[in-house]
Amino acid sequence: MSVTMTPAATERVKSFMVNRGKGLGLRLGIKTTGCSGLAYVLEFVDDLNEDDNVFDIEEVKIIIDTKSLVYLEGIELDFVKEGLNEGFKFTNPNAKGECGCGESFNV
Repeated sequence: MSVTMTPAATERVKSFMVNRGKGLGLRLGIKTTGCSGLAYVLEFVDDLNEDDNVFDIEEVKIIIDTKSLVYLEGIELDFVKEGLNEGFKFTNPNAKGECGCGESFNV
Protein backbone atom coordinates (compact mmCIF):
# COMPACT_ATOMS: atom_id res chain seq x y z
CA MET A 1 0.00 0.00 0.00
CA SER A 2 1.37 3.37 -0.90
CA VAL A 3 0.57 7.00 -0.42
CA THR A 4 3.04 9.67 -1.56
CA MET A 5 3.52 13.40 -1.19
CA THR A 6 5.50 15.87 -3.24
CA PRO A 7 8.11 17.98 -1.41
CA ALA A 8 5.79 21.01 -1.73
CA ALA A 9 2.93 19.15 -0.02
CA THR A 10 5.23 17.80 2.69
CA GLU A 11 6.54 21.26 3.53
CA ARG A 12 3.04 22.74 3.56
CA VAL A 13 1.70 20.08 5.95
CA LYS A 14 4.75 20.52 8.21
CA SER A 15 4.08 24.26 8.27
CA PHE A 16 0.40 23.71 9.16
CA MET A 17 1.36 21.33 11.97
CA VAL A 18 3.92 23.76 13.43
CA ASN A 19 1.43 26.64 13.28
CA ARG A 20 -1.24 24.50 14.92
CA GLY A 21 1.14 23.49 17.69
CA LYS A 22 -0.32 20.04 18.30
CA GLY A 23 -1.59 16.93 16.56
CA LEU A 24 -0.42 13.60 15.23
CA GLY A 25 -0.78 14.31 11.53
CA LEU A 26 -3.20 14.94 8.71
CA ARG A 27 -6.20 12.77 7.89
CA LEU A 28 -6.93 12.16 4.23
CA GLY A 29 -10.35 10.69 3.63
CA ILE A 30 -13.37 10.75 1.39
CA LYS A 31 -17.00 11.69 1.74
CA THR A 32 -19.99 11.20 -0.49
CA THR A 33 -20.80 14.53 -2.10
CA GLY A 34 -20.29 16.69 -5.16
CA CYS A 35 -21.08 16.31 -8.83
CA SER A 36 -19.13 13.08 -9.28
CA GLY A 37 -19.99 11.31 -6.05
CA LEU A 38 -16.88 11.41 -3.82
CA ALA A 39 -14.82 14.29 -2.45
CA TYR A 40 -11.51 14.45 -0.62
CA VAL A 41 -11.42 15.49 3.03
CA LEU A 42 -8.37 16.82 4.86
CA GLU A 43 -8.38 17.41 8.61
CA PHE A 44 -5.97 17.45 11.52
CA VAL A 45 -5.73 14.32 13.69
CA ASP A 46 -5.19 14.43 17.44
CA ASP A 47 -6.14 10.82 18.22
CA LEU A 48 -5.99 7.68 16.09
CA ASN A 49 -9.03 5.51 15.46
CA GLU A 50 -8.88 1.73 15.55
CA ASP A 51 -9.22 1.42 11.76
CA ASP A 52 -6.60 4.06 10.85
CA ASN A 53 -3.64 3.35 8.59
CA VAL A 54 -0.65 5.62 9.21
CA PHE A 55 1.82 6.53 6.46
CA ASP A 56 5.04 8.25 7.57
CA ILE A 57 6.30 10.47 4.78
CA GLU A 58 9.31 12.72 5.47
CA GLU A 59 8.34 13.27 9.13
CA VAL A 60 4.68 13.81 8.21
CA LYS A 61 1.99 11.34 9.22
CA ILE A 62 -0.85 10.88 6.73
CA ILE A 63 -3.72 8.99 8.33
CA ILE A 64 -6.33 7.18 6.22
CA ASP A 65 -9.17 5.06 7.57
CA THR A 66 -9.58 1.59 6.09
CA LYS A 67 -12.82 2.46 4.27
CA SER A 68 -11.23 5.44 2.50
CA LEU A 69 -7.99 3.58 1.71
CA VAL A 70 -9.83 1.42 -0.83
CA TYR A 71 -10.41 4.58 -2.90
CA LEU A 72 -7.11 6.31 -2.09
CA GLU A 73 -4.54 3.54 -2.55
CA GLY A 74 -1.62 4.91 -4.59
CA ILE A 75 -2.68 8.57 -4.28
CA GLU A 76 -0.15 11.39 -4.52
CA LEU A 77 -0.76 14.58 -2.55
CA ASP A 78 0.71 17.78 -4.00
CA PHE A 79 0.50 21.45 -3.05
CA VAL A 80 0.25 23.84 -5.99
CA LYS A 81 0.07 27.57 -6.55
CA GLU A 82 -1.71 28.72 -9.69
CA GLY A 83 -1.90 32.48 -9.97
CA LEU A 84 -3.59 33.80 -6.84
CA ASN A 85 -4.94 30.35 -5.92
CA GLU A 86 -3.15 27.71 -3.93
CA GLY A 87 -4.20 24.38 -2.53
CA PHE A 88 -3.74 20.66 -2.37
CA LYS A 89 -3.97 18.64 -5.56
CA PHE A 90 -4.75 14.93 -5.58
CA THR A 91 -3.44 12.52 -8.20
CA ASN A 92 -5.52 9.42 -7.62
CA PRO A 93 -4.94 6.38 -9.85
CA ASN A 94 -8.32 4.97 -8.75
CA ALA A 95 -10.35 7.94 -10.00
CA LYS A 96 -12.13 7.21 -13.27
CA GLY A 97 -13.43 10.75 -13.67
CA GLU A 98 -13.69 14.16 -12.03
CA CYS A 99 -16.24 16.92 -12.09
CA GLY A 100 -15.40 20.07 -14.03
CA CYS A 101 -14.37 22.03 -10.94
CA GLY A 102 -12.10 19.24 -9.69
CA GLU A 103 -13.75 19.08 -6.28
CA SER A 104 -15.13 15.57 -6.60
CA PHE A 105 -14.36 12.30 -8.36
CA ASN A 106 -15.80 8.88 -9.14
CA VAL A 107 -14.32 5.38 -9.24
